[in-house]
Amino acid sequence: MRAVENVTGPIPSFDPYERGCPSRDLLDQIGSKWAVLVLGELGRNGTARFGRLRQALAGVSEKMLTQTLRTLERDGLVSRTVYPEVPPHVEYELTPLGQTLREPLKALTDWSVRHIEEVITAREKYDDRTDRTS
Repeated sequence: MRAVENVTGPIPSFDPYERGCPSRDLLDQIGSKWAVLVLGELGRNGTARFGRLRQALAGVSEKMLTQTLRTLERDGLVSRTVYPEVPPHVEYELTPLGQTLREPLKALTDWSVRHIEEVITAREKYDDRTDRTS
């Protein structure tokens, strides 16, 4: 990883196009389907319990949701609060850092909704073309 000099010393240059760059790993994490949807759901509706998240994200398995939440918590994007009750009451919410992803993820989500018909058409053309050549 290269460093850029400034008056206080070298600043690491996190270039996701370079092998081994931690920003590449972060992009992989926050760009996953379930991470985008978990972050979006928490951004839209605020604090949520595991069961509500699982219900809101149709098709996510318990295992995948657990893994996604743990990764997002490890990256500092989601906080997990456990209330000492029986049974335990656990809530998830976006951290201030996670809140900074709301706008870019909403833009990406809006783009996907706005252009899905074009993408479906392109996929169909591609599939027709490759089916004929196979």
